[in-house]
Amino acid sequence: MRRVTRALFRFPAKLLALSFATFLTLTATAQTVTVRIDTGSSTNSEIPSDFLGLSFGMRALLPDQEGARFFSPSNTALIQLFQNLGLRHLRLGGTTVEAPPTTPIPDTSDIDNLFRFARTAGVRKIIYSLRLLETNATLNYASTNARLANYIWANYQPQLDCFAIGNEPDLGRVYNQDFAITNFETYLEKWRRFAAAITNAVPRARFAGPDAASAAVGWTTRFAAEQKSSGLIKMVTGHFYVGGKGRDVAPNRGIEAMLSPAWLEANERLYQKAVLPVLADGLAFRFTEANDHYSGGVPDASDTYAGALWALDFLHWWAAHGVIGVDFHNTQWVVNDVITRDPNGQPAINPKGYGFRAFKLGSPGRTESLSLGKPGDLNLTAYVVNNGNLHFLTVINKEHGTKARAAKINLPDLRVSHARLIRLKNATGDVSAKTGVTLGDAPINAHEPWQGKWSPLAIPTSGEITFNVPPASAAIVELQL
Repeated sequence: MRRVTRALFRFPAKLLALSFATFLTLTATAQTVTVRIDTGSSTNSEIPSDFLGLSFGMRALLPDQEGARFFSPSNTALIQLFQNLGLRHLRLGGTTVEAPPTTPIPDTSDIDNLFRFARTAGVRKIIYSLRLLETNATLNYASTNARLANYIWANYQPQLDCFAIGNEPDLGRVYNQDFAITNFETYLEKWRRFAAAITNAVPRARFAGPDAASAAVGWTTRFAAEQKSSGLIKMVTGHFYVGGKGRDVAPNRGIEAMLSPAWLEANERLYQKAVLPVLADGLAFRFTEANDHYSGGVPDASDTYAGALWALDFLHWWAAHGVIGVDFHNTQWVVNDVITRDPNGQPAINPKGYGFRAFKLGSPGRTESLSLGKPGDLNLTAYVVNNGNLHFLTVINKEHGTKARAAKINLPDLRVSHARLIRLKNATGDVSAKTGVTLGDAPINAHEPWQGKWSPLAIPTSGEITFNVPPASAAIVELQL
C-alpha cells in the first residue's frame, strides 16, 4: 500500500485514489493546487463501458393499473433520459423480487418489454434476478426460475449480464418468511440447489450474488470464498448505502455528510473489509445497489445539487478501487432516486443524475495515479483516467458556504497538444439547490438530447496549464498528449 493522502486514506499503488477533505476553518481566498499526472501508471484494469447503471425493484417490470409499462420501447422520455445520462447497465431485483411473497412474478411479456426497452435505450447488459424466498416447499420456484431463465437465454442472451437468485439473504425480516433459510449455511444450500436447476436448463448460465443488504456483514466474503471455484460466478455483489438508514436526518446535516470526509472514510472501510478480499479471491465485484441512504433518502438533501457532487465522487472512487460497476438503486418513487417524476408524472432526473453524466465523460479508459501538491485543507478530490493519448482529469471542489474557496489547478510537466474543459455547476453555487444545475452549460432532460459543450483550454508556451474550479463545482479536463 502506498500513502497518497493524509492519515485516514490508504490506497493500493496500482489504483488511482486521490482524495483529501476536511472541514477546518475556511478562508475566502483561492487555493492553488498543483496536479501531477503519472502518465506511465495506467493499471491493467479498464473501467468497463457498462460500469454506470441503475437498479430497480422487480415490481417495476409489471404494468400499472392502466396497463402501461415503465420499461417499454414506447417510453420515449425514459429512453431519452437513459441516453442522456449514459446508462449502460440495469439490475432488476431488489426487495420485490420476492417480498412481500404475494408479489407477482414477471412473465414473458414483462421480460420482452424490458429487454426491448434496454436495446432501444442503449443499455448493454442486464442482471436479471429470480426468486429464492418460498413460504412453503410446494411453490417450487426452482422450476419457475429454470423456465424463465431458459426463455431469457433463448431470446436475449447477448443482452444478459448474468442471473441473480434472491435479494438480501442476510436480512432476517425477509428470510424469516422462508421455510428453509435460517442462516448462511442453509441459504447457500438452497442457492446452490436453485442455481443447479437453472444450469440444468441453461448450462452456460452464470450468476451474481449474494446481493447482501450490507456488503460488510460477512455474507459477501463468505459467499465469494465458498463459490470461487464453482465456475458459476460472474461477479460478487453487495449493497452499500453510505449514510445508513437516513430517517430523521435534517437536510443541512444530510448535505454536510454527503460532502464530508467521513463518507470517503466509509468507502475505505468497506473496501478493506469486503471488496478487497473478494478481489483477492480472483472474483469481480459490483455494487448492485448503492445510494446515499437506504430509507429512501433525506428530503431536501438527497435530491439536491450536493447529490450530484457526491455521486460523481463516489463513482470515481470505486472505479479507482477496481469494482466493475455501480448500480444506483432507484426505488419508485423516493427522494434519492436518480430518475424521478416531474409534476405531470413523466420521467425526469434529480440533480444526482448530472453527476452520472459527468462521470461518464471522465471515465473512458484506465485509471492512472496523480499527486496533489499542497492541497492544504481544501475540500477537494481528483481522479484521472487514461485512454491512449487522451487523459481525462476530474476535479471536484466540494467547498461550499460563505467561506468556500475556489481551487486554482496547475498542470505542469505535460506536453499537451490539445486541451478542453467541461464544467458541472449550479447557477448560484448553492449545494441545497434543486434547479439551475448544468453540465457543459446545458440542462439534462427527457425531451431532447443533452447539448452540453466543451470549452477549449489555452496551452501557454510555458506548458503549464491552469484552470479554476469554483466552490461547489466540478471540472472534467480532456488532455491530448
